[in-house]
Amino acid sequence: MPRTLTVAALQSAYGADRDANIARTADLIREAASRGAQVILPSELFQGPYFCVAQEERWFGQAHPWREHPCVTALAPLAAELGVVLPISIFEREGPHYFNSLVMVDADGSLLGLYRKSHIPDGPGYMEKYYFRPGDTGFRVWDTR
Repeated sequence: MPRTLTVAALQSAYGADRDANIARTADLIREAASRGAQVILPSELFQGPYFCVAQEERWFGQAHPWREHPCVTALAPLAAELGVVLPISIFEREGPHYFNSLVMVDADGSLLGLYRKSHIPDGPGYMEKYYFRPGDTGFRVWDTR
């Protein structure tokens, strides 16, 4: 039997206040869920402004281990509350390494796993190779609710 899946892609402007950015994203997730979205895609690296336009060491302080990342710990319970799947983009730190990663959160709030972005652009306006290593997870697929 065919199944209809409703997906929402979020886009917003973000500032330097991580908690305000997470709250803004949570509001947009609630709105998308109220309109029937079952899978909701927050903006890439929504924890702050897109910082990869210049090489600034201060941004490394914004990276966290994926299970403890403030975006993940704030939004996983919201996924469970609303019954939606959230692929959450984060600036991940694992030991001395940094990645542009995605944490897949299922509709019950469980963390299904991690994907580390493998293509890291480098050029004017995209100095991602300064911040991120190429991913080591391979491409990932998850069964979600």
